[in-house]
Amino acid sequence: MSPQTSMTPAYYLWLIPLLPFVGFLINGMLGRKLPRAAVTAVALFFTAIPAGIVAWLWSVMTATNAPEAIHAVSRPWIAISGFQVNFDFTVDHLTLIMLGVVTGVGFLIHLYSAGYMAHEEGYWRFFAYLNLFMFFMSVLVLASSFLLLFVGWEGVGLASYLLIGFYFKKDSASDAGKKAFIVNRIGDFGFLLAMFLLVAHFGNLNFTDIFSTITQHPEWHGGFLTAIALLLVVGATGKSAQIPLYIWLPDAMEGPTPVSALIHAATMVTAGIYMVARCHTLFDRSATALIVVAIIGAATAIVAASIGMVQHDIKRVLAYSTVSQLGYMFLACGVGAYAAGIFHLLTHAFFKALLFLAAGSVIHALSGEQDMRNMGGLRKRIPITFWTMTSGVFAIAGIWPFAGFFSKDEILYQTFISDNPIAKLLWLVGLVTAGMTSFYMFRLWFKTFFGEERFEEAAHDAHSHESHDSHAHGVHESPWVMLLPLVILGILSLVGGWGHVAFGNFLDPVFGSGAVAEVATTASHSLELTLAAVSLIVVAIGFFFAWLFYYKKPGTAAALALKVKPIYSLLENKYWVDEIYGAVIVTPLLMFTRLILGGLVDTGLVNGSGALAGATTRGLSTLTRRVQSGNIRSYAGWLALGAAAILVVMIFGRSLWVH
Repeated sequence: MSPQTSMTPAYYLWLIPLLPFVGFLINGMLGRKLPRAAVTAVALFFTAIPAGIVAWLWSVMTATNAPEAIHAVSRPWIAISGFQVNFDFTVDHLTLIMLGVVTGVGFLIHLYSAGYMAHEEGYWRFFAYLNLFMFFMSVLVLASSFLLLFVGWEGVGLASYLLIGFYFKKDSASDAGKKAFIVNRIGDFGFLLAMFLLVAHFGNLNFTDIFSTITQHPEWHGGFLTAIALLLVVGATGKSAQIPLYIWLPDAMEGPTPVSALIHAATMVTAGIYMVARCHTLFDRSATALIVVAIIGAATAIVAASIGMVQHDIKRVLAYSTVSQLGYMFLACGVGAYAAGIFHLLTHAFFKALLFLAAGSVIHALSGEQDMRNMGGLRKRIPITFWTMTSGVFAIAGIWPFAGFFSKDEILYQTFISDNPIAKLLWLVGLVTAGMTSFYMFRLWFKTFFGEERFEEAAHDAHSHESHDSHAHGVHESPWVMLLPLVILGILSLVGGWGHVAFGNFLDPVFGSGAVAEVATTASHSLELTLAAVSLIVVAIGFFFAWLFYYKKPGTAAALALKVKPIYSLLENKYWVDEIYGAVIVTPLLMFTRLILGGLVDTGLVNGSGALAGATTRGLSTLTRRVQSGNIRSYAGWLALGAAAILVVMIFGRSLWVH
């Protein structure tokens, strides 16, 4: 390997995660004393430069004779008894797509936040958290090993916890943050066990070494590979909110709306999809694991869509929509159509970020109102928000020629022609979900922007914790710092799927032609057109019922709900999954800790344990008060300790890196 020079792309890879981390340190440590304009400038500058570097990498890697991957290699990061992991970054075509989503959409959301959060307390704290998230997400995507990916994986979990619970004075927000943190730790335990098995069987955690070893042994199928794959699936279900660990994401809407757009729609929740696609060499050797992934994806897609059909909070509808769309991506990976899954990940980042930001613009216009029953008739009041959100609604519904049509139809087509033993059933579930998606998204569209105005009184008595100053004229359009990202994402939601053929070719160096591509070439073009037509008909049916219930005859929906009250109650209560988990898992666990462990302390079996427990409780209480005070200067350094180790390696390793 030749020494790395300042003119090589690998030389600049370390800047992509490092710059947002610097922004986190500046705003985290000094933000309280800085004017808001300075806080905004720091946050935007340290996310705009990485986006520019990624754009340059796109030009380098799409040029003639471009390398298939760019590697930034360091000296050993961990070396113990023959086990070695380097602090390495790699950018291949899959990484490049993920970096484009993280830095591009991430920057737009930062820009939007400058207007949306303008009147909020803790403005500097919010942007510090956003920059911290960008740092960890970049590390996750750039990682060349499972261990470094896991560092980013845990880091985005931390940043997510901080952002979901940003309104820490509100119990529901702090509870939602804790719920997200704990549920994700359950999934992470599976990820950890998978890494232990990888070390036991391969002796390292580097992607290249592990996948090349698997390739060199074509006789390896199932067995320990299935065990590893299924444990990775456990981790992915936590991070990407799939059954049975999806319950955290809807509650995560307690955080500010830009958080919903960035973390819980466009980036963090796609980490599980990215990890499965990255490990396709491993999953392709386990038919069992692929079937499990496909079933989980299909089941999550339809269950979440059914719940979204009866929600009244505009953000919660989009939250369940996110869970459902992630299910589509899981389904694609489960039938071996990894490129289709990543394609939907890309288009979903455009239209779902748009939908959340547009919902935030609606909330902003109504001074914090989130209940769609207190909206209506807004299309003339906030026309730019209306038209941009319309682009997002049409895209997620799968209407041609919007982006979602191409990516969702590709998943359904690849599912239908796959050799999965239950492929036709999975396709049917995906098709029905497409109709349900169309229904609940046009339901949102009609209830928010059409019909009579129902917001005049509600706007002055909003129940949301996201409060915004009302203008003198009441309902108002958002400022251009918020509208510009909507316009850009609206355009991407329209044209983002037009290059679907080129997209598949772009990922060939990562996934190769593979069995799925070979099957696709033998399938008739007429079959693809037929399936697309069937999908459009189902989408049209969903639109028709939304139009009938919420525009033509608004009282029809309420009358129907009374006729099928048991079913409606089941959906409205979200299948009572949270209550079941509480009764079966949470309550017994609390009883065990309070009665059994508490009894051991109270009986004095451990000398001094009572005093120790009291001291610990008081210490934790003091620390919690400091943290919940919102004074990031008192604890930002503690939050950064884990990341600081990475930072030190990156800074001191700069002169040691080669490519």
